[in-house]
Amino acid sequence: MITEEEKRKSVKSMQDYLAPQVRAIPPSGIRKFFDLVSASKDVISLGVGEPDFVTPWHVRDAAVYALERGRTSYTSNAGMIELREAIAEYLHREFQTTYEPTNEVLVTVGGSEAIDLALRALIVPGDEVLIPEPCYVSYSPICSLTGGVPVGIETFAKDEFKLTAESLRASITERSKILVLCYPSNPTGAIMTREDWLPIAKVVEEHDLLVISDEIYAELTYGEKHVSFAALPGMKDRTILVSGFSKAFAMTGWRMGYACGHPDIISAMLKIHQYTVMCAPVMGQIAALEALTNGMEEKDRMVESYNQRRRLVVSGFREIGLQCHEPQGAFYAFPSIQSTGMTSEAFAQGLLTDARVAAVPGNVFGLGGEGFLRCSYAYSVTQLSEALDRIGQYMHRLKQG
Repeated sequence: MITEEEKRKSVKSMQDYLAPQVRAIPPSGIRKFFDLVSASKDVISLGVGEPDFVTPWHVRDAAVYALERGRTSYTSNAGMIELREAIAEYLHREFQTTYEPTNEVLVTVGGSEAIDLALRALIVPGDEVLIPEPCYVSYSPICSLTGGVPVGIETFAKDEFKLTAESLRASITERSKILVLCYPSNPTGAIMTREDWLPIAKVVEEHDLLVISDEIYAELTYGEKHVSFAALPGMKDRTILVSGFSKAFAMTGWRMGYACGHPDIISAMLKIHQYTVMCAPVMGQIAALEALTNGMEEKDRMVESYNQRRRLVVSGFREIGLQCHEPQGAFYAFPSIQSTGMTSEAFAQGLLTDARVAAVPGNVFGLGGEGFLRCSYAYSVTQLSEALDRIGQYMHRLKQG
C-alpha cells in the first residue's frame, strides 16, 4: 500500500516538466543585478544599454500617420520590399557591402531575433560556436538552446579587447562551425580595423567557418569608421550580417532589426521566422524606413553627443584612479576595478549600496570580464558627472578602509 509520503514524493514539480536545456540556463546577470536597482531610491544607473534620446519626431510621426491611414496589416514575411531596398542601399553606401533586397535581406523583430534565427538555422547539436568574450550576454544561452556548444575566446585589455588570429586559431576544433562577432563591442567598446580583420578572415577561410557578425553598434564609432566583416574579400557568403535600428536611431522599443547574407541561409532563417513571428510589425517597418530615408542628421548628432560623453567618462575614471582603456565604439566604458582587490560583483554591489550608482559587474559578460565594470554613457552629462563624483567618493572611502 502506498503511503501519503510516497504519494507526495511521486508528484512532479513544475520544474520537472521544463526542458533541461532551459533549466540549465542561468537568469541574465544584467537582469539579476538590476532587480536590486528597481528597489532602490536615488540611484544613478549606468547600466542600461539604451540611448537616452527619444526616437526622432519625424520617425514617430511616420508611424502615427501610418496608423491613421489604417496601415495595420501583415507585410511580406521577409519585410516590406521598400525597407529591404533601403537597408541594402544604406549598407552599400555606408559600409561597402552589396546585398540583393529580394532574397538576401530579412527584416526581423530586433537584432536579437536575427541572431536567434541564424543560430537555429545553422546549428546541428554538438556544433561548437566560437564567441570572443567579454561579450553580449545572449549569445551563449541562445547557442545552448539550439543544442550548440558555446566556446568562449578570452580577449584582453592589453590588446584593447580585440580578437586575435592566434587566440581564434587556438580555440578551433573539428567541431567548430560558427564564429560570432560583435564589434563595436558590448561591453568593452572595442572596435576592429580592416588590418585587424584580415588575419581573422584568413583563419575563417582556412577552417571553413561561418560568421554571424552582430554590427548593431556599427554607426557608433569615434575616429575609425566601422569596417563590416562581410565587406572583406571572400567573406560575404560566409557571413550573416546582423544589425538594426535600436542603437543608432534610438529605436530600442520598436524592436526592428535585420539580417543579410547568402540567399540559402536567409531562406532558411525566413522559414523559421514565418512560422514563429510571421513578420515584423508594419508600423515599426514604416518607422524604420523613415529613419533610413530622413534620419541621418539626427543620427550624426546623437553620435557626436555620445563622443563628448565618452571623453568625459574615460577621463573621469582615470582621474578617480581606475584604469580604463579608451573605447572606440558603442556607448560603454569598461573600467578595471582590479586595483581594489574586489570582485566585480562585490564592487558593483558596494557601489550601489554605498554610492547609489548602478553599473554592471564585468563577470556577467564571460571570460575576461572579471575585474571590470560596464558603465553605459548613454546618459546626460549631468547624470554622468554626478555618477563620477559618487564613484570617486566611494573609491576614497575604500582607500580609507
